Amino acid sequence: MEVTATMVRELRDKTNAGMMDCKKALQETAGDLEKAVDLLRKKGLATAAKRAGKEASEGLVHAYIHQGGRIGVLIEVNCETDFAARSEAFQEFVKDLALQIAAANPIGIQREDVPAEVLERERAIYLDQAKASGKPAAILDKIVDGKLRKFYEETVLLEQAFIKDPDKTIQDYLNELIAKTGERVVVRRFCRYQLGA
Repeated sequence: MEVTATMVRELRDKTNAGMMDCKKALQETAGDLEKAVDLLRKKGLATAAKRAGKEASEGLVHAYIHQGGRIGVLIEVNCETDFAARSEAFQEFVKDLALQIAAANPIGIQREDVPAEVLERERAIYLDQAKASGKPAAILDKIVDGKLRKFYEETVLLEQAFIKDPDKTIQDYLNELIAKTGERVVVRRFCRYQLGA
């Protein structure tokens, strides 16, 4: 099947990938747009994995104050070069992350950031709930694991659904940025302030 400029443009609009990457993906998938999107996403993940060992010492510190001044967020996101840090895509990502933190109030960036005592308390609550439901003892651990997975999706930044596009997680959004910039990007730290809390 011949890959047309219209097909390339449509794929580029969907993925924000480069024109040549879009053309190659369409050629590899015989013009199937959905398969080309999946292929580009996989390549983005591969790029992210390759860049994992690189030094990320440039980036941005961004402050966001929610309307009314009741919630404030300070966030640091790092990348490899100041060129990438000045890019529109990177700056938009950092602003979106600050908005996400203000709205969704995550405990930490990744699972390892959740304090052990919080995790143990949640596990105990879920185990008591599972026992009270009368479910067989053999499946209690699976029920607890499922509830913990849901807990992580709600409280860990990289696992949360992106508030502007709930079909993807913050980790998916980060991988897209890595694919776009071709650099390692690290969400280094954040602090969320809420009036009276």
